[in-house]
Amino acid sequence: MAVLWKYENVPGLTLPVPAAWPAASRIPREPGIATLVMFAHPRCPCTQAGVGELAKVMAQCQGRVRASVLFYKPRGTSDEWAHTDLWSAAAAIPGVKVQCDEDGAEAARFGATTSGFILVYDGLGKLDYNGGITAERGHAGDNDGEKAIVAILKGERPAIGFMPVLGCSIYDPQSKCVEIGVRRGK
Repeated sequence: MAVLWKYENVPGLTLPVPAAWPAASRIPREPGIATLVMFAHPRCPCTQAGVGELAKVMAQCQGRVRASVLFYKPRGTSDEWAHTDLWSAAAAIPGVKVQCDEDGAEAARFGATTSGFILVYDGLGKLDYNGGITAERGHAGDNDGEKAIVAILKGERPAIGFMPVLGCSIYDPQSKCVEIGVRRGK
C-alpha cells in the first residue's frame, strides 16, 4: 500500500517550458484570447481524472479560452491508436479541440513529458500556468491547479502558477502507470 501511495504522489519529470508561445507550433492559437493545451497519453488510466478536471475548468470558463488536448501517437501508427475512451471523453468537453500529436513533436516543443500536463498562455502568447490539474495521480477532486487555471482565465491573480503533474510518461505506452492502473481496475 505504501508503494502505491508513494507512486500516486510522485510527480513526473519537469522540463523547461517556453515562456512565450512557440512560433513553430501547429496548435491553433487565437491572438487576444487565452490558450490552454493539455498533453496526454491516450492509454494513461490516471489521465481520466485530469480530463474530468479539465471539463470542470471549461464549464466555468467558456468563451474565455481556446482549449486543445493533444494525444501522443507513435510514429507509424494509425490515428485510431490514439482514439481511446480517453480521447472520446476529452472530445465531449464543450470548447475543447482534440488532435493527435505525431511522435510527441508538440509535447517536446512545449517541454511536456507527463500525461495530463497543462499549459495556459494569455492572449499575447505569454505563459501564465504550467503543470497538473489533479492533487493525486488518477484522483479527481478539488485541487490548486484547477483553482489557479480558473482564476487566470477569469482575470484574477492565482495563488500559484505551477503544480506538479501526476501521470504516466507521454512517450512510454508501457509505463508503470498503465500497469498499475490495469491492476487497480481503472
